[in-house]
Amino acid sequence: MKPSSNPSRRKLNTEKRKKREKIILSIMIPIMVLILGISVYGAKLLATANQTAQQSYHEIEHNRAADVNPIEDPVSFLLIGVDDNEDRNLGSSRADSLIYATFNPKTGAVNTVSIPRDTYTGIIKDETLLEYNRINTSYTAGEEQATIETVENLLQNPIHYYATFDFDAFMDIIDALGGIEVNVPITFSEQDSTGKPNQIHLEKGWQTLNSEEALALARTRKIDNDIKRGERQQLIIEAIIKKALSFGSIPQYTNVIEAVGNNLRTNMELKDMFAVIRAGMKNSLTIQTHTFEWQPLTRYGASMVQLDEASLADIQSTFRQSLNPQSQLVEETPKEEAE
Repeated sequence: MKPSSNPSRRKLNTEKRKKREKIILSIMIPIMVLILGISVYGAKLLATANQTAQQSYHEIEHNRAADVNPIEDPVSFLLIGVDDNEDRNLGSSRADSLIYATFNPKTGAVNTVSIPRDTYTGIIKDETLLEYNRINTSYTAGEEQATIETVENLLQNPIHYYATFDFDAFMDIIDALGGIEVNVPITFSEQDSTGKPNQIHLEKGWQTLNSEEALALARTRKIDNDIKRGERQQLIIEAIIKKALSFGSIPQYTNVIEAVGNNLRTNMELKDMFAVIRAGMKNSLTIQTHTFEWQPLTRYGASMVQLDEASLADIQSTFRQSLNPQSQLVEETPKEEAE
């Protein structure tokens, strides 16, 4: 015999069901909105990145990018800063800064070294020695191709990717990121981006730098020497990397990509860029900076930099090891196991 239904119980069950539905909706609606927002943002980011990548891509001869898979293999980069702006054509000047870096996508290990722009070395183009001169003249001799060949010859290590940027790109990236955190190593005053003297004054210590302040820190060299200048540039690159890979900067990626669109040349394809970004966000980055020992040198009546042979050999070996896929695994092996 079927039990008789209870109107009060049915009402109670209906109210409980509606309450559960409200709870589920209250949870699901924000999640769906978030997913939708990420999808829309992702689509916009992808479209922007694809357009910028096509605009910035600049092929070179002897391209070594095909030799590596940035998802798995350690890769190397050459960052070439040129003293250009929107009123000058990219490629019209010498390289104002040269930073060589390696990145291991499996461990998050980053190694960097700044090459003094006045380094006296052989200038190479199309595998031919043109002359001995300051290394920054290599860009005048043959833009990225000659600069890459010259740096590879100096460091005896390959360059898989390069990125050439001018001061406009440098400043726009920092503005798009909302500034960078830097431990300014020295108190100084410097000209601003328009060339007006003593417009930027920075005190020693940790602080958030805007684009003008960061540019002043990167450019100033009258307070000490070109080696110290290179160290400051490495500090800024490190700060940019950390800020760009932080979760809070993700919404700014579209602005960052748009910022560099007109002022960047690179042989990195979009898939390679995303591979490096994913690996950088996946791992906890450990950034190690290296510095050359050097002596002053005079050639052709001009002051130059002679890298110390032992220091050069040591840095060559360090970066060769950093590009070895097994190097980090060997270093992390406990001593008793290694023995």
